[in-house]
Amino acid sequence: MDQPKLERLLRLMKMLIANSSLTVDEIADKLSISSRSVYRYIDTFRDAGFVIKKTNNCPKLDKSSPYFKDISELIHFTEEEAYILKSAIENIDETNLLKQNLKKKLYTVYDYNILAETIVSGKNGRNVGQLVQAIENKKRVVLKNYSSAHGNDIRDREVEAYAFTTNYVQVWCYCPEENKNKLFKISRIGSVEILPEAWQYEANHQSGYIDVFRMNSNETKPVKLKLGLRAASLLTEEFPLASKYLNKLSDNEWIFESEVCSYDGVGRFVMGLLDDIEIIDTPELQKHIATHLKNIQNKF
Repeated sequence: MDQPKLERLLRLMKMLIANSSLTVDEIADKLSISSRSVYRYIDTFRDAGFVIKKTNNCPKLDKSSPYFKDISELIHFTEEEAYILKSAIENIDETNLLKQNLKKKLYTVYDYNILAETIVSGKNGRNVGQLVQAIENKKRVVLKNYSSAHGNDIRDREVEAYAFTTNYVQVWCYCPEENKNKLFKISRIGSVEILPEAWQYEANHQSGYIDVFRMNSNETKPVKLKLGLRAASLLTEEFPLASKYLNKLSDNEWIFESEVCSYDGVGRFVMGLLDDIEIIDTPELQKHIATHLKNIQNKF
């Protein structure tokens, strides 16, 4: 069997495992093959000993099929597992030639839209679905009624969305009106309208950095802290990704050393635990916090 046919067979198997709403014609449309081919593949499964059941005209691969458990343990990921794999692949350096091949192989079996639905639901889920569709087709979108925390306004934003952050919390977009790449929070988008116009600035699309405190920018700054046990515990609880930048000195002392996008995120964390954190070799952070504390003192 050639590779394209094998990929279609695997995707069909994946669809049939959890199918409860797709008819044969709809499955054929998603796989870009004929309905006759879908029936032929289903017959192949039956000949191999799998049990195919139909509910409301929707075929489904029954888990009571012989060998189903053995095969599923070998090739089947849950939607969440597939998403974690996808996230891991996205973290590979863009210059690594294996990255695109890994993504292609994963996506031949797992539908990106399905992965999004397992992470996000409700209004945000609908908006993520629209954004996924726009990204796949390289179409511009309008983020309707976007509520900006910085601009303190609510208005439409016409952008070119091209990448998501972890768990679809934010989306990277190129903003033609500002001529730069920005992050937009999914929760602040009223709705998403896909425009007929194709991307015009793909060469300018570039995802910036996001630090462990969830701040973003196109450049980073060093930070080094000595943390007590309480501060170290709270750091990993509130910002799980920070754990890989922690080095244990003793049972009660830890060193956190990393790059941050701005001193706003880490500054807020430090100010909440001033009695359990020491700033080391980072005078810019000390100055940042001192300025904020002075402003607070003047205010109150």
